[in-house]
Amino acid sequence: MNERIIELEEINPKDFFGAHNSTIEALKKYYPKIKIVARGTQLKIFGESALLDEFEIRLTRLIKYYNRYNKLDENSMERILTSNGKEEKAAASKRVKDVLVHGVAGRLIKPQTENQRKMVALMDKNDMLFAVGPAGTGKTYTAVALAVRALKEKEVRKIILTRPAVESGENLGFLPGDLKEKLDPYMQPLYDALRDMIPHEKLESYIEKGVIQIAPLAFMRGRTLDNAFVILDEAQNTTHNQMKMFLTRMGKSAKFIITGDPGQIDLPRKQVSGLKESLLALKDINGIAQVFLDDKDVVRHKLVRSIISAYKSIETE
Repeated sequence: MNERIIELEEINPKDFFGAHNSTIEALKKYYPKIKIVARGTQLKIFGESALLDEFEIRLTRLIKYYNRYNKLDENSMERILTSNGKEEKAAASKRVKDVLVHGVAGRLIKPQTENQRKMVALMDKNDMLFAVGPAGTGKTYTAVALAVRALKEKEVRKIILTRPAVESGENLGFLPGDLKEKLDPYMQPLYDALRDMIPHEKLESYIEKGVIQIAPLAFMRGRTLDNAFVILDEAQNTTHNQMKMFLTRMGKSAKFIITGDPGQIDLPRKQVSGLKESLLALKDINGIAQVFLDDKDVVRHKLVRSIISAYKSIETE
């Protein structure tokens, strides 16, 4: 009798095995000739070599399904454990139409507007994308969803989310705590998006292991960002030097999204926004795309669209 040890990585075994080890019991039902022993993050399996090969393939599919949808029900298990790979792939393609991420509590994260769908399409064809538009248009949220999708599909090894630490009328120096505690509230929109898309324990584990990194833009200096999905948020508050520094961090197998709202610049009055410069300088480079969202893309409260229109009228007078 052959023995193999399978290490369960990037998942919480307690959640994956289910209440009263329901997942293990189902596996035993479909593979009665294999002895299965669960110990912590490991599965020990005993049986004939060919049968163990098949079991590992099916288990890999189950783990992939769980990672994508954050759940594993009886019907899904039956389909994955009995169908061939082509059938499962066809079923998956039907399920994922338009859906970027299956978020927490069954939440379906998908583009809501035409320009958000354009963001997705352009990111599929390019390695760098500028997504520009007013507050509430979902540009940051869609960007984070694209990053989480890429991580789940193993297209990248890590997600890096960054913002320039420019104070919008407040002074960070007067906030209590160390540097991380001062900056965490400023990075809150990025945390909020991630919490919608990744279960709490898994998110904390990703952050602890550096799979997901959230840091101010200054921390990017000197780095080469390989195999990463990188998002620069609030890019309208970058200077010329900061934007150039960030864009030249791009390493192999990397994807970059730069989001910003030119109407909310918090730089000193005479300082030119690095976002505005880069939109002009890079607009004709192959592999770099730009999408411009507007008030029709606002997905917050309906009043936000009216507020943006009202401010637009007085700011252009």
